Amino acid sequence: MKIKRLEISGFKSFADKVVLDFQQGVTGVVGPNGCGKSNIVDAIRWCMGEQSAKHLRGKSMEDVIFAGSDNRRPLGMAEVSLVFSTEDGRAPAKFLDYAEIQLTRRLYRDGESDYLINKTPCRLLDITELFMDTGVGTRAYSIIEQGKIGQILHSRPEERRFLIEEAAGVTKFKSRKQLALKKIEATRQNLTRLADVLGEIRRQLSALQRQAKKAEKFREHRDELREIELLFTAREYRQTQEQRSRVERELAALNDRIREVFSTSAASDARVELARLGLLEAEKLLTVAQEDIYRIRSEFSAAESGLEFQRKELAGLEGRLSRLESEAGELEQRLGSAHARTLAAD
Repeated sequence: MKIKRLEISGFKSFADKVVLDFQQGVTGVVGPNGCGKSNIVDAIRWCMGEQSAKHLRGKSMEDVIFAGSDNRRPLGMAEVSLVFSTEDGRAPAKFLDYAEIQLTRRLYRDGESDYLINKTPCRLLDITELFMDTGVGTRAYSIIEQGKIGQILHSRPEERRFLIEEAAGVTKFKSRKQLALKKIEATRQNLTRLADVLGEIRRQLSALQRQAKKAEKFREHRDELREIELLFTAREYRQTQEQRSRVERELAALNDRIREVFSTSAASDARVELARLGLLEAEKLLTVAQEDIYRIRSEFSAAESGLEFQRKELAGLEGRLSRLESEAGELEQRLGSAHARTLAAD
């Protein structure tokens, strides 16, 4: 498989999304110190499933997320997508029908991460199996760091053998062998536990048989006890029926007595109701009489007020009549005097 395209967003120094197309003839990435060449390699290694922050030149996995700068705020997620071409036919069999294979890894600042193959969620194990026997992987010979060649030359035979087996294409089968051996060992342990369980069951079987016999005897005694309880229950039922009959007779007598009391009470209630109606009629007559008394008193007060007013008017008229009589006397005297003067003049 060949790398076709690399998409980086929020990984280390790549705050903005960067897309690198590896066309035919591209053999390397060059640039000055500090331009991010090593970050590209780290992004490829991280997308292929690298779990060690030390191999990514960091203290913790959170260090791969863009930490911010003087002009940019820190980001909350890092995402790298690695696209492989399948034209060379070296892709796994289940991916040969695809023109390309896209691997995506996301990491959030809270520690949650996602793996995707062709935009479909998957496991880290699926990505690891994808790179087996292809020469590509976080520990394969396809990624050799600075100073790694000397380390390979001076490494132990066991370490050198790993690279040779990866190049020969037997890593996948060795991995499957180890997985099969682990399953076989787990099956052996399960069989051992099963044998222990069977032995324990056999030891408990005799005790269970004794308990079964005791249970059978208990069932017999329980049936006998149930018959005795049924006899006592039947006897108690007969006594209860007799008591019930006696109580029902007493209840019937009490009901008759209650009906008599109720009838007497109803007659008393009727008389009380008649008396109450008579009292209501008397109260109504009394109310009418009181209203007549109030009306007569009002009319009497009004008459007295009118009579007093008329007396005052009469006294005023009498005084006015006296004044008029005196004035009339004076006028007659003046008239007589005037008449006398008229006669004297003639």
